[in-house]
Amino acid sequence: MTGIMSVEDMRNSDAATIAGGVSGRELMARAGKAIFDSVTWKAPVAIVCGVGNNAGDGYVLAGLLYDAGIDCKLILLEERFSEDGKYYFDECAKKKISVCSIDEIVTLSGYGTVVDCIFGTGFRGEVKGKALEAINKINESGAYVVSVDINSGLNGDCGIAAKAEAQAKTYTCVYSDLTISIGTFKPGHFLSLAKDVMKRKINVDIGIKPLKEDIFLLEEKDAAGFFGARPNFSNKGTYGYTALIGGSKRYSGAVRLAAMANAAMRAGAGVVKVALPGALYHDLLPLILESTVFPLSDRDGEAVFNEAELADLVANVKTVAFGMGIGVSEETSKILTYLLKNYKGRLIIDADGLTLLSRMDRSVLKGAAGKVVLTPHLKEFERLTGKPMQEILAAPVDIAREYASETNTIVLLKGPSTIITDGRVTYITDAGCPGMATAGSGDVLSGILSAVCANGELVRAVAVGAYINGKAGELAQEKYGAISMVASDTVECIPEVFKYQHF
Repeated sequence: MTGIMSVEDMRNSDAATIAGGVSGRELMARAGKAIFDSVTWKAPVAIVCGVGNNAGDGYVLAGLLYDAGIDCKLILLEERFSEDGKYYFDECAKKKISVCSIDEIVTLSGYGTVVDCIFGTGFRGEVKGKALEAINKINESGAYVVSVDINSGLNGDCGIAAKAEAQAKTYTCVYSDLTISIGTFKPGHFLSLAKDVMKRKINVDIGIKPLKEDIFLLEEKDAAGFFGARPNFSNKGTYGYTALIGGSKRYSGAVRLAAMANAAMRAGAGVVKVALPGALYHDLLPLILESTVFPLSDRDGEAVFNEAELADLVANVKTVAFGMGIGVSEETSKILTYLLKNYKGRLIIDADGLTLLSRMDRSVLKGAAGKVVLTPHLKEFERLTGKPMQEILAAPVDIAREYASETNTIVLLKGPSTIITDGRVTYITDAGCPGMATAGSGDVLSGILSAVCANGELVRAVAVGAYINGKAGELAQEKYGAISMVASDTVECIPEVFKYQHF
């Protein structure tokens, strides 16, 4: 499992490594060498440098390119240096490596490779002045672009950059072909804009020992390791009963619940009970064969609270997924309240369930009988937390952790990459694709989670479920394209994840 560190934790770990006897100058030399070794260089190379240690990595790189006989040029925003950076800049001067100011450069279009060493991961705010000029020239160069540590203009903790213009679809940051993270990945390498501005990313280890390890990138080997081989001496009960509670006449719940049920079965559930308003029973029945259907008491196609019915439904199930298309009436609020107070298994709350929850006091979560998993997208999380979306976007990991810890829940915050946290340990899954931005994708995720969460450590199970969902979506996009794929295509591809992703 790959560790991820916040910008502050990385800064503290770097300082501790230096205090432990490895000089900053040595770490800079290691970084430059790692960058040099990570790229197939196409000459001539332009290295665009700011004023901090990120620029110092560029000076080391310039010296190594020179020694290898690769034509390179240093382009400075201004002649201001960190202490260690100045040492390596002076070494470049001794070698008579070409240096000029960004003001002297009209275009970078003549270069084969352009290296972005303007800002490091500590950058926040808006890009202005010469930095803005440099970033625009890099993006317009047509060269192979390498960003050092993180793309300049991108926030290392949240992956956000300022828009180039108020209504623009582009952002003021470097768009790279390769981003080379130094030491460890940061959250900003995965969140928000990261996938749109980095075609590829790698991390290089330069010997900085992490002081704190509580954020992890969950990858294929970690997800595959969650599932053991299925023994012959087992049965459907071994793999868990799950209940899916949702649907209403208004929200065409039958079709979506069918997709969820199929997703749960494809993700390994032993038995799936689909509970929905009785009026939808006959609509759903032809759509799924492997699951059982549990009609709920209803009024005009909307579920109504019936305690005896609910007690029977959840009596033997390991997981319950609640809320998908169920509506936000007083009756459905009573159903959710009952589940929170009485159901002792693992309760996944999504969609309308999250809207209902946002109207309740948080104490209902703290005092829940079972363990609760919340699966909000940004707008739903805004309603749950009461925080503005922009505040959440600026610190998604911290706010998700805070809310999970305060409510004693596991939060799965959806986005281009997914954040999963119980307030103590945090996972990020990088799986997923633009084609999943379509109606019903969240329902499919809930179906997968209802199966995967039946066994194992819960916070990791949630992360594994998110990974499977994302990978199935990626496979679906390969088949149908980002524009044409629909949520049921993701369900169709779940078996391929298990079969071909080394599970």
